[in-house]
Amino acid sequence: FLAGYHAVHGVPLRDQLFGHIAELSRLGSGGFAPLVNAALASRPARWLLEGTVGIDRRRRLPRFAEQSFVSWFERRSLTVAEPRARVVLFNDTFNTYSTPGVARAATELLTGAGFDVVLPGHRCCGRPLLSKGLIDEARSAARQTLDRLAPLAEAGLPIVGLEPSCVSALTDDYSWLLPGDPRVALVARRTTTFEEFVAGGVASGSLGLDFATRSRRALLHGHCHQKSLVGTTPAHRTLQLVPGLEVAEIDSGCCGMAGAFGYESEHYDVSLQMAERRLLPAIRGAAADTVVVAPGTSCRHQIGDGTDRQAHHPVEVMARAAGLV
Repeated sequence: FLAGYHAVHGVPLRDQLFGHIAELSRLGSGGFAPLVNAALASRPARWLLEGTVGIDRRRRLPRFAEQSFVSWFERRSLTVAEPRARVVLFNDTFNTYSTPGVARAATELLTGAGFDVVLPGHRCCGRPLLSKGLIDEARSAARQTLDRLAPLAEAGLPIVGLEPSCVSALTDDYSWLLPGDPRVALVARRTTTFEEFVAGGVASGSLGLDFATRSRRALLHGHCHQKSLVGTTPAHRTLQLVPGLEVAEIDSGCCGMAGAFGYESEHYDVSLQMAERRLLPAIRGAAADTVVVAPGTSCRHQIGDGTDRQAHHPVEVMARAAGLV
């Protein structure tokens, strides 16, 4: 629908900005990140963004990292003398340029488990473009991503994703976005979420990690794409590997952020209403030492805006418990 609407009326600037978040993130991260972050967080900039493109001034924009995950990865000294296998870490835009600590934790944990971690070297899976109806550009991004992933999948390497919405693009959306491309099914078969990979590795005995006891409670909020594709059972199994960690899932439905939806001025209020239904009250009512866990970038942002509590990706919880970060 959006693609058809844009064909008649043109693409709004806001949709262009959100759709091309990967390019903007590459530009915003790095040495100029402190200046860019300060500018975007300023009151005049927030009023300007609301007045010109309709990004609500009450919403905090994601911050850009001074050192992207890829830059850190290329400079890291982590090595595995005799790796048990290679694994592809699908580093999405958000965990590369805004929250690189998540991808770093994944690298540390997978390396600590004896895997040789490789990156695909893609630019963007196309999910943000697809969500804004920029279909032709999304197809181009999908093809470029398959160019990188297909040879790795053919070699039998597992592809592990951290962001559920990007995993859903690889395993679900590409099948209709690029019908007839045999690489789609090949890559989809090899792609899993981080939680699926860890839970499966434990079940098969191929994941050798020791975790310190954490006598505390964890509140889990599942991402919508995660729930629709694989459910939250792998996340429970993964977190329960930490001795003493009591995991409870919030019966919260959607967090209300839904990618760019919660940033848009006309949707900001309903976005928070959705979060206030169950998610945010449950987190506010949790004890101070409760660990809030959410695999989705948008979900973690909504939680931070609505409660001032920091939510963590499951891989961060696991890596800390293993003493790797």
